[in-house]
Amino acid sequence: MSTAPILVTGAAGFVGARFLESAARRGRAVLSVDALAHFVDRPELQGLPVGRKVDRDDLFRFLSDESPELGGIVHLGACTDTTELDEAYLQRVNLDYSKRLWDYARERDLTFVYASSAATYGGGEHGFDDDEARIDLLQPLNPYGWSKQRFDQWALAEEQAGRAPGAWSGFKFFNVYGFGERHKTKMSSVVLQAFDQIRSTGAVRLFESHRDDVPHGHQRRDFVHVDDVVGVLWHALEAPLRRGIYNLGTGRARTFLDLARSTFAALGVPEQIEFVPTPEHLRARYQYFTEAKMDKLRATGSPVPTTGLEEGVAEYVDRLLTHAGVAR
Repeated sequence: MSTAPILVTGAAGFVGARFLESAARRGRAVLSVDALAHFVDRPELQGLPVGRKVDRDDLFRFLSDESPELGGIVHLGACTDTTELDEAYLQRVNLDYSKRLWDYARERDLTFVYASSAATYGGGEHGFDDDEARIDLLQPLNPYGWSKQRFDQWALAEEQAGRAPGAWSGFKFFNVYGFGERHKTKMSSVVLQAFDQIRSTGAVRLFESHRDDVPHGHQRRDFVHVDDVVGVLWHALEAPLRRGIYNLGTGRARTFLDLARSTFAALGVPEQIEFVPTPEHLRARYQYFTEAKMDKLRATGSPVPTTGLEEGVAEYVDRLLTHAGVAR
């Protein structure tokens, strides 16, 4: 196994920072790529070993000038705002940047692991099967989802043309939650939003359902704990996984009511849940159901997420309270 640093993009982000944390526990060096200001202005990163830092806008000049020895690339950096409508921006940040990193990994025979998204599945009309033969059928509901879909399609086309890294894998992240996502504000998980609302008002607000066949709060998503996600990324990097695009979820959808109730239970506070209309501009782009089909990843011998929702939420709430200096 190489002892060279792993290049991690989005290193100051949610999953990226947890990957760095796990790298420190494993004694693995990292090259951390992100906006340099993020390493300073995000309190949850303080004290986290980040290794050498490279500004994301300077990465390709740095790679060209210094030709660092690397132990692989974990590409997590992206605009993850599902409400972003600037397609030119998403093309540049999510698609073009990813293509350049793929090419760099291919030219230097580096293992390339990247984050795709369950947003590629759109409304789920074609199911949530990560069979690559079905990828072209998918119809994401927003430009963010399309940016991830188009890179998945491009990667498969490059492989077909014989232009792929020696080992590569992409992961369709489902609804990831866990410590370190506060900077995501409106894009943070409902666990964090519920935690803040309960501590400030004693109540949680959830979106109403605007479908007759789905009761309020019974919108269902596949919620996956960030530690499970990081574990799979390590396996993909170190095994390594030879190739392919995989789902990364638990394989079990749970309701937003389940999520809210788990947060109340973890805080030891009586349940008080209110329903509010989903904003008009989100309704056409809202996923009412996601559930990862996990057979393909499991068949590779990779670990798959096993943290139950109640267990994961309790761990997350505990860490939020500890970070806030609140005694239990």
